[in-house]
Amino acid sequence: MLCDISGSMEPYARAYLQFLTCARGAEAFVFATRLTRVTRALASRNPDRAMQNAAAAAPDWSSGTRIGDALKAFIDRHGRRGMARGAVVVILSDGWERGDPAVVTAEMQRLRRLAHRIVWVNPRAASDEFAPRAGGMAAALPYCDALVSGHNLASLAEVVDAIAGARDPPQPVDVEAEEEEPWASATPVAGSSIAMPSGYGPKRGHTTPGWTQ
Repeated sequence: MLCDISGSMEPYARAYLQFLTCARGAEAFVFATRLTRVTRALASRNPDRAMQNAAAAAPDWSSGTRIGDALKAFIDRHGRRGMARGAVVVILSDGWERGDPAVVTAEMQRLRRLAHRIVWVNPRAASDEFAPRAGGMAAALPYCDALVSGHNLASLAEVVDAIAGARDPPQPVDVEAEEEEPWASATPVAGSSIAMPSGYGPKRGHTTPGWTQ
């Protein structure tokens, strides 16, 4: 799991990292302006201590967001060496990118060639008015196998189904328009996940079943 710990995502990041304290065998990374591996920090049997350790390990907690740089760091340092090969990679982020979205596109292409499945969890997808227009989200979407909201406890079932490979009927998604206003709050809103556009899925010959990162 690659978990966005920027200011807008911090409440969700804490919830998912607490969830990962119970997930043995999964690798965990956090990112805002840099990538930090927190697998060992979350290994404590005490959830509160685990969260303290993770926060201490990531000096950029609640800062800005550089998704493309974080993806590049993950692939260069860990993914190409085997961690992403045949794995299910879960990215938790609202898709806001301070850097160049073209970097997100390039790194998602690389990750697509390595991973068995890429699941993007975006709490903003819970809104009925949601469209993946933010620079990072729009750049990443064509390389994702599933986009789900995961914005509350009930919607975690969608995340589990997406990791397992369940699919909703494909629906067309407009990714061309630009977002007019930034998302200023991480407060969950009512709604459900958004289905993936037709034609996006694992490429045969490049992936094999694996484990969850």
